Amino acid sequence: MKLVVFDCDGTLVDSQHMICAAMQQTYDRHGLVCPPRDIVLSIVGLSLQEAFVMLADGAAHPIDALVESYKSAFQGLRRDNTHHEPLYPGARDAVERLAQRDDVLLGIATGKSVRGVRLVLGHHGLYDRFTTVQTADTAPSKPDPAMLHQAMREAGAAPRDTVMIGDTVFDIAMARAAGVAAIGVSWGYHPVADLHAAGADAVVDDFAQLVPVLEARWSLPSVRARGEGKETNHA
Repeated sequence: MKLVVFDCDGTLVDSQHMICAAMQQTYDRHGLVCPPRDIVLSIVGLSLQEAFVMLADGAAHPIDALVESYKSAFQGLRRDNTHHEPLYPGARDAVERLAQRDDVLLGIATGKSVRGVRLVLGHHGLYDRFTTVQTADTAPSKPDPAMLHQAMREAGAAPRDTVMIGDTVFDIAMARAAGVAAIGVSWGYHPVADLHAAGADAVVDDFAQLVPVLEARWSLPSVRARGEGKETNHA
């Protein structure tokens, strides 16, 4: 059985406007200067605790209080009809196409909470397509490989049959640490060059390319070990 694990924010869902708005509200609430937008987006994918530690950059910020304020701000924005978390173009078709295959299971590995994943993917009618959902509530932050280890265990998939799809170097590093393949996406929050440098096996420019890249990979001998004969035809 093959397992395809997706990141959520920046990969399936474009939540950057809500993330940046919630960050601004959070820092304002604590009388702190919010980091620039590009810096905020650079930590998307990490669990909130790790994200705020990285954003503090050694400063004595009230990390636990910032985490709680961010959660409150994000939930408030989600109730506001002027803010949205849309799917990226082609995301629904790719997920549905993969979900229809008898030899493929789908998973999620994200720094979001379980509640957050249920809300956003449930809103788009996709939550039930995923056999295993790993979040910041159940595992250490990326790039620790625990989320992928748990996903493979729940799905009954081997590392050689598992692929991680993500938009950040944290996703790629997690995949490499877990011994699974990694496919980056160019439409997310980290530069494509950084995804290649982190060790992505391929980087796709839109969802229409993703399933063909996966199918080409699956056509290779299944006994081939991770890292042998690494694909050089990056999409």
